Amino acid sequence: MEKYPTITFKSKRVEPAGAGKLRVTGDLTIHGVTKEAVLDVDGPSQPIKDMQGNPRMGASATTTVNRRDFGVSTYPAAMIGEDIAITIDVEMAKAKN
Repeated sequence: MEKYPTITFKSKRVEPAGAGKLRVTGDLTIHGVTKEAVLDVDGPSQPIKDMQGNPRMGASATTTVNRRDFGVSTYPAAMIGEDIAITIDVEMAKAKN
């Protein structure tokens, strides 16, 4: 974990996937290994105003990856599956000028 403390995703393409849904394709990097992945996105939501009157929106994205594809294993062999679900929840606020 010390050597690879973060997971990153860099989008390359966004496509509509039905009402209120998107498919975002990009490069997912885990444990120093980069593979293309597709995130299924619900949202973004309609804007709402926070307590200060600033607009905010939210979205949730999910994907499933095989941990071995990214060189992630367990020592010694543990009783966990190879497929790992990833969920990303975001809240977006308009930048102040």
